[in-house]
Amino acid sequence: MDREKILNPFEQRQRIRNGLDNRPSSGMCDGYTQGNLVILPKTYAFDFLLFCHRNLKPCPLIDVLEPGEKKPNIADADICTDISRYRIFKNGELVEEVEDITSYWQDDLVTFLIGCSNTFERALLKEGIEILYRDAGNNVAMYTTSIPTNSAGVFKGPLVVSMRPVKKDKLVAAVEITAKFPHTHGAPVHIGDPSVLGIKDLEKPDFGDFTPYDPDEYVPVFWACGVTPQAVAMASKPSFMITHAPGYMFISDKEEPI
Repeated sequence: MDREKILNPFEQRQRIRNGLDNRPSSGMCDGYTQGNLVILPKTYAFDFLLFCHRNLKPCPLIDVLEPGEKKPNIADADICTDISRYRIFKNGELVEEVEDITSYWQDDLVTFLIGCSNTFERALLKEGIEILYRDAGNNVAMYTTSIPTNSAGVFKGPLVVSMRPVKKDKLVAAVEITAKFPHTHGAPVHIGDPSVLGIKDLEKPDFGDFTPYDPDEYVPVFWACGVTPQAVAMASKPSFMITHAPGYMFISDKEEPI
C-alpha cells in the first residue's frame, strides 16, 4: 500500500516537517481538504480578504488566522514548517524557495488558506475519471490566463487555472462531481480550446508539468487555481508575501464526506 494511503494528515505533516517527504501533495491523504497558502503583513490583509470575496472561484477561503498566529483552525499544525516547499516574494519578485519559513516569521503576518482542487481528485477517481498527471508521477499543469480577476485594494492580476485531461465520455460527470466542491474551486471554468483563456501552448505550463494525452480521446478541462494569488503578487507587487510552491499544498485535518 502506498504511503499516502496509510498516513493520516498529522503523520504526513510530521514527515514533511522533518524533511522526509518533499513531493507535490496530490494523492497524499486523499479524502482530506488541501489548501493553498498566502501569508501577508496585516497592512494588506483586508485588501486580500476582499480580493478573495470578489474572486470565489480561484480563492475560496477555508481558513484565516489572527495576526501572528501559526496554528490553523483546521489542523493541529505549524504553518511555518508543515508545507514541504514555500515561496518568498518581495515587491512582486520571487526571491527564494525554502522548506521552512520560521526565520521569516513576523508578529504582524496574517495567514490565509485557500481551497485546492487536489481535494476533489479522490471523488473523480471514485467515478473512474483518470488523473493522468498522477499516473505519470508529475505535478498538475497550471497556466496564467488572459482573464483578469476582480481587483480589490492593491490586488489585481490574471486568473491562473489548473488543467486535467478528461475522457470525452466522462466530461459531464467531471463537471457534476467537482461542482459539489465549491470550497475547493468547484466546477471547471472552461472546457476545450485553451486559446479562449489566452493559453498559447498547453505543452508549456507556467507552473507544474505537462502530461501528454491523446486528443482524440481526452479533452483539456480547466479549473480555477489557488496559484492565482502568486500571479496577482507579481502584478500587484506587495512588499512581502509568502506562499506555497505550486503543487505543494497544506494538508488539513478536515475530512471530505464523499
